[in-house]
Amino acid sequence: MNNNYRYSDYSIEQLRQEIGRLKEKAQKAEQLGNISEVAVNERKMQVALAYTINPDDFTANETYEFTTDPGWNFKVDYINGVFAWGHRVNLLGEILEKQEAIPISLLGKRVE
Repeated sequence: MNNNYRYSDYSIEQLRQEIGRLKEKAQKAEQLGNISEVAVNERKMQVALAYTINPDDFTANETYEFTTDPGWNFKVDYINGVFAWGHRVNLLGEILEKQEAIPISLLGKRVE
């Protein structure tokens, strides 16, 4: 893919190809023991994956499972593009003060 394009300009097929390419790069980096490169490629993969998901499927003031960290949920304050802004919530229901933005691809099912 041409690095001059943003993921928002990609077609779904191009995004799928990019996700596959990033997955391969992460696996190669893992085999070489380059943990930081693995993390960078996995993060890029999550952002690309977020562009394949409809942001309207997520609602402000709702809490969702955090797919990459089963000890936490995520309470959405608002959605901006393919990022959810909000706060991590632990299993005791305690909300962390620090607001963060995560790709919507990290959100799982809505917590009842």
